[in-house]
Amino acid sequence: MKQLLKYLLLLFLFPACVINVNAQANYTKITNYRVYYGWAKHTPRDWMIIRQFDNDNKSYFLLVNPQTLETRIDEPDFYQVKPMTLDEAKLFFKTSPYIKALQKADKQSVNTQDAGIESGMPKQTGITLTADLCPSHRPLDKRIFTDIIAQFKKVERPVPVALSITGIWMRQHPQDLEWLKKMQQDGEIYITWINHSFNHRVSATLPLKQNFLLEAGTNINYEVMETEIAMLKNGLLPSVFFRFPGLVSDQKLVFEITNFGLIPIGTDAWLAKGQQPQAGSIVLIHGNGNEPVGVNDFIKLLKSKTKSIAKKQWLLYDLRESVDEEFQGE
Repeated sequence: MKQLLKYLLLLFLFPACVINVNAQANYTKITNYRVYYGWAKHTPRDWMIIRQFDNDNKSYFLLVNPQTLETRIDEPDFYQVKPMTLDEAKLFFKTSPYIKALQKADKQSVNTQDAGIESGMPKQTGITLTADLCPSHRPLDKRIFTDIIAQFKKVERPVPVALSITGIWMRQHPQDLEWLKKMQQDGEIYITWINHSFNHRVSATLPLKQNFLLEAGTNINYEVMETEIAMLKNGLLPSVFFRFPGLVSDQKLVFEITNFGLIPIGTDAWLAKGQQPQAGSIVLIHGNGNEPVGVNDFIKLLKSKTKSIAKKQWLLYDLRESVDEEFQGE
């Protein structure tokens, strides 16, 4: 009888163990955070290493699955590891969607605005939603999340959304961040966290070619790496995506971002600017309270698609899958 009770207790506790293992840890004692490229194999899967760091006397890798664009944090001891330069890694994984997406971003780098991947999954009916969390004194616009949950609860759960987050926003809005994390932990939404720079510098007077991350004196290494560190300290899992503040860049800046192993994500449907989404669009709205027009337009879009959503004929797509599918089979 005691053995049976012990067995039943283990069965009851096991799902809780799985949840704890899969939950993203808070790495609050990060040191030696650096770009590090290489190949890591844990049979049967190959991963590409993009970062290495120490936390509380343990070493960790940030890895990406080059086929699915999924990222994870893990200890090196679980893998067969071969350090590489970025060029060597690009050659090794050259047929993967991840490397193809980096290469496409480099080719589109001449655009001053909206360099990077602008759409994905064009054969599917639906969109990929991205919401930017730029520095703001206003609270998180929660209508975005409550409305998509209400619309999709019967057909798509958790609902995928990609959030472009800045270090300053994390610092200024700890309660809003905890609310988002709880929504994810409760299985309501699934968040892909996009690096949106730490400071999101912007000038009301400078021209675009000297503004945002192109402003003189910008330390791009700080803007990228400190945001990732802040994500990890707050229990967020960095993705391989980056969104330029203001969607503004030049060729040199794009190359700097792709040299971090990050894929610039643009948009072909910035709703507040009146751009209408098409099948497969990467839609941009601002969730930081500064752009109610874009949020209102998105809510109107959702309501117009109510019947299609109910029939699973119009869905929201995971950003990783959208980009992955665009480059599969090329």
